[in-house]
Amino acid sequence: MRFVRAAVTFLLTACTSLALAQARELPDFTRLVEEQGTAVVNISTTQAARRANVPQVPNTEDEEVLEFFRRFIPRQQPGPGQRPESRSLGSGFVISADGYILTNAHVIDAADEINVRLTDKREYKAKVVGADKRTDVALIKIEASGLPVVRMGDPAKLKVGEWVVAIGSPFGFENTVTAGIVSAKGRSLPQENFVPFIQTDVAINPGNSGGPLFNMRGEVVGVNSQIYSRTGGFMGLSFAIPIDMALDIQKQLREKGRVSRGRIGVVIQEVTKDLAVSFGLDRPRGALVNSVEKGSPADKAGIEATDIITRFDSKAVESSSDLPRLVGSTRPGASAPIEVWRKGAARNLTVTVGELQEERIAAREPPRERKPVEQVANRLGLVVSELSAEQKKELRLAYGLVVTDVRAEARAEVRRGDVILKMVHNGQHTELKSTDQFNKLLAGLDKNAVITLQVRRGENTAFVTVSGLADKG
Repeated sequence: MRFVRAAVTFLLTACTSLALAQARELPDFTRLVEEQGTAVVNISTTQAARRANVPQVPNTEDEEVLEFFRRFIPRQQPGPGQRPESRSLGSGFVISADGYILTNAHVIDAADEINVRLTDKREYKAKVVGADKRTDVALIKIEASGLPVVRMGDPAKLKVGEWVVAIGSPFGFENTVTAGIVSAKGRSLPQENFVPFIQTDVAINPGNSGGPLFNMRGEVVGVNSQIYSRTGGFMGLSFAIPIDMALDIQKQLREKGRVSRGRIGVVIQEVTKDLAVSFGLDRPRGALVNSVEKGSPADKAGIEATDIITRFDSKAVESSSDLPRLVGSTRPGASAPIEVWRKGAARNLTVTVGELQEERIAAREPPRERKPVEQVANRLGLVVSELSAEQKKELRLAYGLVVTDVRAEARAEVRRGDVILKMVHNGQHTELKSTDQFNKLLAGLDKNAVITLQVRRGENTAFVTVSGLADKG
């Protein structure tokens, strides 16, 4: 009996010790919240109903795009007997004792009145210093002094897996604290090419927009901006703007009231594994240039369509989404070295960066209906025809083959009306000027060959990779 009692006592002691050890390993956020929570503010806005922004559904049938990245500002429509105003809630944090506050651009978008509420219940009217929709960063100002200020951290030192804390006003519940870990860094999102987002699993909900993301040292490392959700609520995927980028934006907003970004005038697309093989590149990396704007900085620097940009300003371009960030963060007028992969070899160029006015991305427009003379289907399952003189003049092309039919066995993702401009195989680029030339090129390839076609659709061009061809007839 004594043995049993001793054994039970031993087990209880061991379990207690283990529990205490585990408890000691879990983070304690109390001090962080006590020291930094007072610098976090609640932001509410009011706007006249006549100016209320009604979010527009994208003109697309892509279900993923329709569901992707919902902004989280609850907007209320006036009911019977109510004033014709809409209200939204968000968060922000004080970055200087004299009243400058960082938040999201979408929190204060189109607001007629902005109200800031501190943790001690003081309320102020705020004015907008500036807002940048491309990065979703806004700077506002209240007339106050001696305010508590957050400490700034370095997002570059963040490690995936480390603990982070968000403080904000989800659904209007002021100074709500949620915690989680860094899930990924440098995350690119659709339509958001200028921000290398910090992804976390911190619970972020409507009203958290614009609030700070802290590391365990109590330093702000990000501005909470977006969530991925199919329901409109938190689903474990949250995204924050790195604080170093947000501070650079606010500095420009404070000094000039606007943000200047670089541009070089290229339309690009991602380099896939098959494209890398076709272009003779060692691995999928870089940004493939679809087209170069005439007279643009890229054109003047000697960059050509079919070049793959692998480095910009001495920084590696691992994916196409890296390039807009690197170029955008370069001051207009600055000279930057650029490395391109062209016809199987690396080349070094220098580009003088221009100023971004309107960004363009590779897209595919509906083709114009044409009635060229039908030809026999080739090994890709495509029926192609040479461009007539009238078509060349209309399309402003010197060469190319128009697709007149796509057979069921087609191996290339092209459509009727597309114009095939070039074929790339093993790093060799060939301009396509006749159906005979194209068919002979295809006939000389192995059944398992990987090729890339440069395709013109509407006003845009893109590269399409084909893996495998039909057997020779």
